[in-house]
Amino acid sequence: MSERAGLPAQDGPSEGRSTRPATPNARERVRLGLLEGFIGFHLRLAQDASFRAFARHVGQRDLEPGRFAAMMVIHNNPGITPGALGRAIARDKSTITPLIQDLRRRGLIERRPSPTDRRSATLSLTKAGESMLCDLLRHAREHDRRLDEIVGDRKPELIRLLRQIAEQVG
Repeated sequence: MSERAGLPAQDGPSEGRSTRPATPNARERVRLGLLEGFIGFHLRLAQDASFRAFARHVGQRDLEPGRFAAMMVIHNNPGITPGALGRAIARDKSTITPLIQDLRRRGLIERRPSPTDRRSATLSLTKAGESMLCDLLRHAREHDRRLDEIVGDRKPELIRLLRQIAEQVG
């Protein structure tokens, strides 16, 4: 162990220190060291890869993470507040606000004053939002079928474990 920060020495191969490409197209090998065994690291890699593949499939390179989820939750909960939306898709105010502003700017959602609380607003999809959501949902289903091929009959267990991680860690 290094005296600084309690890190293992960097020279020479050791258990848990595989070499693998940092990206699928990388030519040079990068030692991941202890990252190789960290679940959170692999969750992030899988999420990033899945999102990039989905954005490519949809054909929208500017598709931001959370847009599809936000639109789906708003569709299923017309009149939802921004705070409830943020909690539902695990986004804090600093990320949900720009997401809502982007969806409004694109004409995909409407924001109206809450009929029950003057300090709050409600969100609903516009006709353009419903149309875009239908298109995104078609792509999401196709993308999910590809993921289903990878995880096979282990999908229910994987989803159960991911939910358990989100509930117990989040």
